[in-house]
Amino acid sequence: MKIVHVASEVFPYAKTGGLADAAGALAGALADAGHEVSVFLPGYRIAVDHPLAAGAERRLQLRIEMGDAFMSGDVRSFSPRKNLTVYFVCRDEFFDRRQPYGNGERDYEDNHHRFIFFCKGVVEALRLLELRADIVHGHDWQCGLLPLLLRHAEQRHGTTLAAKTVFTVHNLAFQGVFPMRSFYRTNLPDELTGIDGLEFYGQLNMMKGGLLFADRVTTVSPSYAREIQTPEFGCGLDGVVQTRAGDIVGLLNGIDPAIWNPASDVHLPARYSAADLSGKAACRAELLRHHGLDPAFKGPVFGMVCRFTEQKGVDLVLANADFFRTADVRLVLLGTGEPRFVEAVRELAMAARGRIAADVRLDEAMSHLVEAGSDFFLMPSRFEPCGLNQMYSQAYGTIPLVSRVGGLADTVTDLDENPAEGTGLMFPPTAEGLRDGLERALRLHADPARRAAAQARGMRKDFSWATAAQAYQRLYDEAV
Repeated sequence: MKIVHVASEVFPYAKTGGLADAAGALAGALADAGHEVSVFLPGYRIAVDHPLAAGAERRLQLRIEMGDAFMSGDVRSFSPRKNLTVYFVCRDEFFDRRQPYGNGERDYEDNHHRFIFFCKGVVEALRLLELRADIVHGHDWQCGLLPLLLRHAEQRHGTTLAAKTVFTVHNLAFQGVFPMRSFYRTNLPDELTGIDGLEFYGQLNMMKGGLLFADRVTTVSPSYAREIQTPEFGCGLDGVVQTRAGDIVGLLNGIDPAIWNPASDVHLPARYSAADLSGKAACRAELLRHHGLDPAFKGPVFGMVCRFTEQKGVDLVLANADFFRTADVRLVLLGTGEPRFVEAVRELAMAARGRIAADVRLDEAMSHLVEAGSDFFLMPSRFEPCGLNQMYSQAYGTIPLVSRVGGLADTVTDLDENPAEGTGLMFPPTAEGLRDGLERALRLHADPARRAAAQARGMRKDFSWATAAQAYQRLYDEAV
């Protein structure tokens, strides 16, 4: 099949979260399966300057209608592997910036213009390059208008750009909501400004466009597909999602074993496998040493890598500060996020030197070491569409402590509820629930045989994208 993926970030060229990992790995797995895959992402500064993109060639000059004006841009492409072509949609005014979405404190004020231009640029490239896709697959709100813009362009030009469109919701909490006055930039028919179109409480909602107008809609786990049809998790769009109940399906993300494999991980000081875990002890010692903690410490080490936000349950960890200050444990936190949580995490680490370390930054290599060097990995998320770190943890022989929500519930089996198949510990997404999980982790750490059995079961699980991609292939076949 000819498959086109469109995303606002794709690993390794641009990444702020799991979307990049998922989009990059899925595209690669489909290419490896023999499909002809194209990937479009914005031509951010970090993307076009990436070493793997050094051979990118300018393929097209773009002239994009944006409301009552035309804006120029260009499309550059390169092929990093067989059956895969990567395209950058470039316009320096929009994408030659230090960060993809904002300056670190707030989102860019012109994000609606940036991603309307991006989607229009993709559609125009599909037309001019005559890619004739079987599937055009957009990801999250930044690509929410893509199905509409694509069909509108087909009508205007009397051509077919894609047999079917697919839209994936990676996180419904981020919807791309902007003042309705920005709708004019889309050049779409005015009737789409109503409640049956893109209107959401008087504003323009880009996520709603993908939900309503793509041929098929997916989320990144079966549980999350059910959750977003409820008021608790629907973020105001549960009614819209319910209208697509017959077309929506939850397909679990996977992980790329070429990148996340402790037996070959280039970021680790020592490699290891389920057959020989000795290298994990070396990773543990290096993780502690790097963060100024005693590398000979024998008690449990807890790790956490995430955006410091309420969704990720950082406040629940802070609510259990007394546990980490008084129990014979160590905690390493890696990430960045909302300033209030960044400050609170730093203060916690300062108040508990020698016990707690806060690494406030994005660091891909260090995230691998946290996964490998921790005994337990914390994911107390209030909601989690899929989650990847709980899969990384199991692959790395690290016991995940996770909330019973979304993809976490689909990929982790509780040890106490199912001793024969358990690979982690689950709890309700509350401060009390997390405290119970931490206490259970202490008891598990004190039982080496039981812990080793859980590690072995986790490391034997197949979370590879080769498996996950098969589910997408079936979806594409059914859609076409």
